[in-house]
Amino acid sequence: QLAGRWFLVGMASRCSYLAEHSHRLEATTVMVTVLDGKSLAISTFRKLDGMCWEIRQRYLPAQAPGRFLLKGRGYSGKMDVVVSEVDPTSFAILYYQKGQSISIKLYGRTSRLSDAIVDKFEQHIRAVGLSDDVTYYFPTYGEWHLVPEEQE
Repeated sequence: QLAGRWFLVGMASRCSYLAEHSHRLEATTVMVTVLDGKSLAISTFRKLDGMCWEIRQRYLPAQAPGRFLLKGRGYSGKMDVVVSEVDPTSFAILYYQKGQSISIKLYGRTSRLSDAIVDKFEQHIRAVGLSDDVTYYFPTYGEWHLVPEEQE
């Protein structure tokens, strides 16, 4: 259901780095590949200092369907990832939780989503106690939309 190309449309997080650098948000594209039928290979493409960067992660399957584990390096530990709601043709809402800290991301098959989907995302944000002042929407312009639909 999650395989293929997605655009990061919005994010809600109390991350101080995000708050301080929100004016520098860039269009972000994500390629999801299902490995061994269970884990997910995630390639995130974003611009930083004028260059396209690829960040690779692997989401390992957890105990229940739709739940994954993202292992951090060293002290950073692990993060729980939960697919909260998904329509494979249009959007996905994922929760990222590490300790008491939670973030929510909205992904779309296109970089612009309907108001109804954005409203749904904002309901999820309020449900976990986050607010508009920690919600960020990503720009829809940028070369990263040229990331191939299928990677070799």
